[in-house]
Amino acid sequence: MDENDLAFKLYKLLKRNRYLIFLDDVWEIKPWNLLERSLPDDANGSRILFTSRIQLQFKPDTKTHHLRHLTDEESWKLLQRKVFGKEAGFPPILGKVGSQIANLCRGLPLTVVLVAGILANTAEDCWEEVAKSLTSSIVLDDEHCMKTLELSYSHLSDDLKPCLLYFGAYKEDENVPVRRLVWLWISEGFVRKTEEKSLEDAADDYLKDLVDRSLVMVSEQRTMGGAKACRLHDLVHEFCVKKAKEENFLHVLHGRNDRFILTGTSNPLRVCGQNARNLMIWELMLEFPNVRSLLLFEEDDLGFWLPKLLRVLDLGELVFGAYFPMEVFLLAHLRYLALSIGGINFIPAAIANLSRLQTFLLRGVYSTDFLLPKTIWSMKTLRHLWTTAGFVFPDENLEVSPGLIHLDTLSLAIDPSSQNLEKILTKLPNIRRLRCKMTASRKKPTRIGDGILVFDCLSQLESLTLHFCDGYRFKFPLNLKKLTLVYIKQPWSEISTIGMLPKLEVLKLLDYSVVGEDWEMKEGEFPSLRVLKLRALRDFRSWTASFDNFARLEKLVVEWCEKLEELPSCLGECPTLEMIEVKRCRQSVVSSVNQIQQEQIDMGNEVLKILIEDCVDPCSPSEEEEDFLESYAFWKYQKAVIVKAQSEWLEFKEAQTPQDGRHSVETTQNELKHQLTPPSESIIKINTDAAISANMIRTGLGIVTRN
Repeated sequence: MDENDLAFKLYKLLKRNRYLIFLDDVWEIKPWNLLERSLPDDANGSRILFTSRIQLQFKPDTKTHHLRHLTDEESWKLLQRKVFGKEAGFPPILGKVGSQIANLCRGLPLTVVLVAGILANTAEDCWEEVAKSLTSSIVLDDEHCMKTLELSYSHLSDDLKPCLLYFGAYKEDENVPVRRLVWLWISEGFVRKTEEKSLEDAADDYLKDLVDRSLVMVSEQRTMGGAKACRLHDLVHEFCVKKAKEENFLHVLHGRNDRFILTGTSNPLRVCGQNARNLMIWELMLEFPNVRSLLLFEEDDLGFWLPKLLRVLDLGELVFGAYFPMEVFLLAHLRYLALSIGGINFIPAAIANLSRLQTFLLRGVYSTDFLLPKTIWSMKTLRHLWTTAGFVFPDENLEVSPGLIHLDTLSLAIDPSSQNLEKILTKLPNIRRLRCKMTASRKKPTRIGDGILVFDCLSQLESLTLHFCDGYRFKFPLNLKKLTLVYIKQPWSEISTIGMLPKLEVLKLLDYSVVGEDWEMKEGEFPSLRVLKLRALRDFRSWTASFDNFARLEKLVVEWCEKLEELPSCLGECPTLEMIEVKRCRQSVVSSVNQIQQEQIDMGNEVLKILIEDCVDPCSPSEEEEDFLESYAFWKYQKAVIVKAQSEWLEFKEAQTPQDGRHSVETTQNELKHQLTPPSESIIKINTDAAISANMIRTGLGIVTRN
């Protein structure tokens, strides 16, 4: 979709609607010039709000609101809250120096927050030194923030400094997936192993430390706690890019000519390509053969030559068609490998040459399962095997094969013709995160273990996702904390078995994972459940529960359960409830949510968040009408809807045409309407009652009616 198509789509969406558009951190007038033509002015009170660090005048009548700096008192209050929390009081002995530090922040909120991060990790008797460090000559606001960032950076431990600078490899304002980030940190050797914690847990602590220092912001939370995605403030990101370049830690390439900037003694350990298509990375590698890490974010041209000392290689969106790039198997020091494969379904045996490999991230273009070679069992350093579909493990000679004792995260495809699932899993004793799906077998399928998939041998397993394993029952480990089921068609009685897991905190039942109308939760089930998500359970109608089933519940999400009549009323007594989200359910469900909310308010819980979206009572059309909609209507509707689409396009073009050209546009519009209006036999005549309308919404059909 090109810019013109996007502009028209936006115009069509906003036309005859009242809208508020917010554009953050605008640096120049060009974005407004591109956007203005897509914003219809219907004189209905629509508004556009910009924020910028510089003075921009978009129109003569533009109203500018200049944000004032914080007062000394406001800075002082913000500093206290950030250092000691909302409830805790500020120690009187620190009042004088604390107030002095707040004043030195010059009313800049970012500076106050950054300094608070320093103080929170500094002994109280050293606060005077922080105050002296902040005392400087008069500088611009952004420069002052940069000096504060330099101070924050200097207070980081040697382990945390490279972790912060690594964010410079990502784009400004980019949401960074935490799991991939910590895998990279581990592969780079930034994270120290301790006896008490795994490398992954230690890396999570590193990230938490950076968050606590207000250097990193959490943009998305995990259901089990911790960050799922994070990002940097623009100024922090700018600091990381500059500092990383100064220290030869990382160089970011934005285009082909960037390589010529690296001359003289500059020899960066890491190179990151951003928006640099056809970069010919190999040219850069020839000049700087000692590069340790290569991160690509676009479809770049490798050449194909890679420096032998690479430890981290992410080939971004570069897709290898019907072959595996064998050149990577010469990289004996490689610890992290991420690439995309399009035309094969197996991994070559030569992957075992990568004896130091810790993370193998494979993006399958066609969601293909990949057969691992027998040599995979010799790769003792593997910690993360992840793909868009699943890896199929070889099951020959398992008795004599060594185990992968360090493997922490795995995407697994289960072969239904194999009887060795439990034997394979016992070779992976320390798996904590596992995603499983059933693969299509080339052999005649048999029932694995009498129809039972056994996972209880994985004593360290914390998170498990099961896809398309319908027809099986399961045995789960008692340590399981998160369980996601997708299209496995379990009866509600099996969910009661799951409810007896003592440590289960998160349960997601998604997309036909359960069949049956009635869910009756029994006493003692789900003692630790914090998050429950139900989506697209087609038969689900009645839900019975008691207070003790929700003793610790914090978040409930119910989506596309169109037959569900109401939520259990006992949710109104749940003392820990923080959020209820309901989407595409009956109005009776909404009514029960309102009642639960009122009961929560009566209990004193006024912070409960309620999100209701697209809830209407579904009406069932007759069988004759349903058949009609699924066949004849879909075949015939296209000719009818083109009239409206063409008319809207012409209206959009007319809005951008000067007054002296309007006559020709109107003439063209009338001619096209005449040419494109379908004959009467192509107009579909149906009864537009509520039943049909509801079904059209669900199926996505467009119907034109004529009385």
